[in-house]
Amino acid sequence: MSETNTAQTTTTDDLTPFADAAKALVDRCMAEPANDKDIAIVERQLGRYPRGMVAVGARCVCGRPLAVITRPVLPGGIPFPTTCYLTSPEAVKAASHVEADGGMREYNELLAADESVRAAYHDAHLRYLAFRHELALRLGDSEEHIADTSAGGMPVRVKCLHALLAQTLVMGPRANPIGDLTLKRIADEFSPTVCRCTTED
Repeated sequence: MSETNTAQTTTTDDLTPFADAAKALVDRCMAEPANDKDIAIVERQLGRYPRGMVAVGARCVCGRPLAVITRPVLPGGIPFPTTCYLTSPEAVKAASHVEADGGMREYNELLAADESVRAAYHDAHLRYLAFRHELALRLGDSEEHIADTSAGGMPVRVKCLHALLAQTLVMGPRANPIGDLTLKRIADEFSPTVCRCTTED
């Protein structure tokens, strides 16, 4: 779910326009750290223990987690760039259907053809890095090995719709243009405002 940006090195100045929003988002997420119930539900959603989960970033209207916030360094010192991680089985399945139907090819063609979408996608990459940077500062985690890595193929291509959808769910509309398009495309199958959850509490 992650992609290394080899095109250029991101500087602190690049992240400055997104710093205030990143701090506010970390404040919101960390105001309610992951509790035992949330972790248990996510473990059932994923079929494994969610290592490094620090908070729920987005919830279904019913309250179950849809996407979680994972710390930049997992227990054992493993770097983990995918800070916004999609956990809802229904959302994962819906995004997979778009990928199987050629959605990533369509979105990559859109990036190549539309300068405004390309610019917004690059901003989504910087927004993601700014959020993770603020989270790393709060948690005392190192970003040494993932400094220019966001998720989903950003900023140059679309590689994983699950990661991009997770960013949209956590950060809201207009945070990621491809995540927004994916959420709109799967509305009949998944929506955070309509509970279709199958995972038990």
